[in-house]
Amino acid sequence: MTRPIKQEQETASEEISEVASGVLRAQLPVNLPGLGHVNCYVLEDERGIAVIDPGLPGDDSWKALTARLQIAGYKPENIHTVIVTHSHFDHFGGAERIREVSHADILTHEHFRNAFSSRELLESEDSDDLDPNSEEAQEKVIERIFSERLPWGSKRKMPPREEIERFKQMGRFNSSWFKTPTPTVEVRDLDTISLARREWIAVHTPGHTNDHLCLWDPVNGIMFSGDHVLPTITPHIGGISPEKDPLAKFFESLKKMTTFEGVSIALPAHGHPFVDLGGRAIEIIEHHEERLETIRKTALSLPDGSVTEFMKVLFSERAWGDMAESETYAHLEHLRELGELHKTEDEGISRYSKETRP
Repeated sequence: MTRPIKQEQETASEEISEVASGVLRAQLPVNLPGLGHVNCYVLEDERGIAVIDPGLPGDDSWKALTARLQIAGYKPENIHTVIVTHSHFDHFGGAERIREVSHADILTHEHFRNAFSSRELLESEDSDDLDPNSEEAQEKVIERIFSERLPWGSKRKMPPREEIERFKQMGRFNSSWFKTPTPTVEVRDLDTISLARREWIAVHTPGHTNDHLCLWDPVNGIMFSGDHVLPTITPHIGGISPEKDPLAKFFESLKKMTTFEGVSIALPAHGHPFVDLGGRAIEIIEHHEERLETIRKTALSLPDGSVTEFMKVLFSERAWGDMAESETYAHLEHLRELGELHKTEDEGISRYSKETRP
């Protein structure tokens, strides 16, 4: 039976819609696993426009952004500010290119960071290093990425060759794809930002990434929720993180969403605008609590289970892979931080068992 497509998987529409006074929604193509578009919001004011999350790097996304802006009567040169909700390339990819043509500010949270380490990107100080766009360089990146061990000891799973070729055509395996922009404006939690003829409050929401930023307009009840709260999928919480317990931070940030009064509309980075921000945040918390409870029960019959073994209980077979293992690892580490699980290492493989108390 064919699974129904979730909102976040829908193909990017070419239409521009007004979702609030002075706020337009444009959808840019993404075509990544589980995602079909990213919402790029356009905020109009007397200075021109600001954009939130200008999509992937590369020509396809740039052409789509330019075409959508033209429908609304603008061009990239009219952009005075780029807001990047967090350090994932489907959100920051177009930022530097916009700055090149319009000298726009790039606004992020103060903790904005590279999504990938220099080792993963094969950055080198050798001036004779390979052209990052060459076939040889991309194959070198592929070899490195899929030979490395993950924090819990497993090796990355090599995707089918046709998937690798598709990613190569998109530019996924050259370092420029992952190059993060340099912010010119950095904000902290509760800072005020003036855009679209109104005042927005910066809301730091770590979890999906530690630098995730939402924007709140208390007068009109508008919340840009980024990837923090999505309407029909639960944001990925990965164990590959500089943070000790990203799931704990995610829970705190989701609970924060329930404290905002008078929310008239939530504007996510993927999927359609929705109304019940607090209710959806609680649903996501409950989803992860169910996974934690599944791990607790599984640990009773799976002593010294590996991340892969727990993953196969948490996720359906169609979802098995590195991302599912990463999310499983984040949940296991959360329970370890709570003192409920004990971790040991066996030939480099992390294993978890129920903590026994004297």
